[in-house]
Amino acid sequence: MIINVKAKPSAGVDKVEKIDDENFVVSVKEPPVQGRANASIIKLLAGYFSVPSYNVSIVAGHMSRNKIVKVTP
Repeated sequence: MIINVKAKPSAGVDKVEKIDDENFVVSVKEPPVQGRANASIIKLLAGYFSVPSYNVSIVAGHMSRNKIVKVTP
C-alpha cells in the first residue's frame, strides 16, 4: 500500500492521524536532524499498521514534510 504522509517533526506528542484511506498526518517528537524524524515516522507507522518496521519505507520526500510511504503487510 502506498500512502501520503504529512510529517510534523518536533511536535509535542507522537501520533498518527488518518485523514482518509491514502492520506495521513504523522507528528513525531524527534527533530528533522540526521534522519531522526524519518526513523521515528517509520517506527510509528509500523506500530499503527501492526507490521514490522522493515516493512515500512519512505519512497519519496526524505527531506520534505510531504512524503510518500510504502507499507507492505
